[in-house]
Amino acid sequence: MSDRLTVLKTYKLYVGGKFPRSESGRVYEVTDSKDKWLANAPLSSRKDARDAVVAARKAFGAWSGATAYNRGQVLYRVAEMLEGRKSQFVHEVAHAEGLSKSKAAEVVEAAVDRWVWYAGWTDKIAQIVGGANPVAGPFFNLSTPEPTGVVTVVAPQESSFLGLVSVIAPVIATGNTAVVVASERSPLPALALGEVLATSDLPGGVVNVLSGRTREIALPLAAHQDVNAIDLSGADADLARDLEIAAADNLKRVLRPQPVDGDWSADPGTHRLTAFLEMKTVWHPTGTLGASGSAY
Repeated sequence: MSDRLTVLKTYKLYVGGKFPRSESGRVYEVTDSKDKWLANAPLSSRKDARDAVVAARKAFGAWSGATAYNRGQVLYRVAEMLEGRKSQFVHEVAHAEGLSKSKAAEVVEAAVDRWVWYAGWTDKIAQIVGGANPVAGPFFNLSTPEPTGVVTVVAPQESSFLGLVSVIAPVIATGNTAVVVASERSPLPALALGEVLATSDLPGGVVNVLSGRTREIALPLAAHQDVNAIDLSGADADLARDLEIAAADNLKRVLRPQPVDGDWSADPGTHRLTAFLEMKTVWHPTGTLGASGSAY
């Protein structure tokens, strides 16, 4: 019988490609479905939320400017890294969601497949939503999608890994950067995902993961003037209403909880890929006209 002490894992936030502790120094106890203690998770403060927005904004220019093909390569690399650490995530998900090992393995495999699926869409979504528009005049009129900007993602509360992947991947696949508020009850898979993102090719700041009290973190993010959009997937009705009110101050784009969000294993479709895209329309003269095109 071994007399070694158990080496417990220290979970930290993932902000700007680094692993800070909460600025406040606070933590809270995370338990499993049987109320057994699992770990202490950082209890993020408003300052942590602001730092995450700064990191996301700093990363936005280079990430949105990367080619869609390159973003697809990066997302596929994340899937590779998850596949290599599958046993760790099976353990994390089983404890976080009270699942058997076999069921947790199915969830993790579905999450890896979901990353691969979105990786394949990065250089195809423009063909789905963009195109040439018919106009009455000697002009080309072309519409192309562009990322919205910094997106706050309130991650699903119950599906702490598959649901989490399902809301993060489409945001970054289309060139946005994300500030993620992890599941309050089961934040550990999200914090562990930060370790995978840090060791993949994803630039620091593209995804930032915060844990803690959902309302305490999400409200200042919804009101933040440098956040362009918010996904309310993990917000209950009362919190969603309050976040929408706060988001209206700078006309953020808001994605309300969807009817299909309860079944994260279902075909995700493309609605999350298009949720945080803006359309840019460019006019350009045909023939030999001397005027230059203008963009709107």
